[in-house]
Amino acid sequence: MAKTIMDTPGVLAQLQVNPAQTLNALAAQAKEQVPRVLEHDRYVYRVVVSSLGAVAVLVVLGAILLAYNSSGTIQIPDILTALGSASIGALAGLLAPSPAQHGN
Repeated sequence: MAKTIMDTPGVLAQLQVNPAQTLNALAAQAKEQVPRVLEHDRYVYRVVVSSLGAVAVLVVLGAILLAYNSSGTIQIPDILTALGSASIGALAGLLAPSPAQHGN
């Protein structure tokens, strides 16, 4: 941002006249120039979603296997419930559209 102020003609004068508005505009411009990881690197996003989906499926299969092999009362370990709930919640958070994307 300092390089933009020094290299762009007139920005330094604007900064002296109206510092708050000029700094806000420069900050917005800098924010737009910073690349967003998930917009440019879909591989990371796919790995995370695949991993969370695999954990959720494995938890369900593990619970079914434990229920099938148990005699009498069915005891599903708490860790399976926690892992399943956390992975499904994380998937919902990742896959739900962001309110910022819709301008709300």
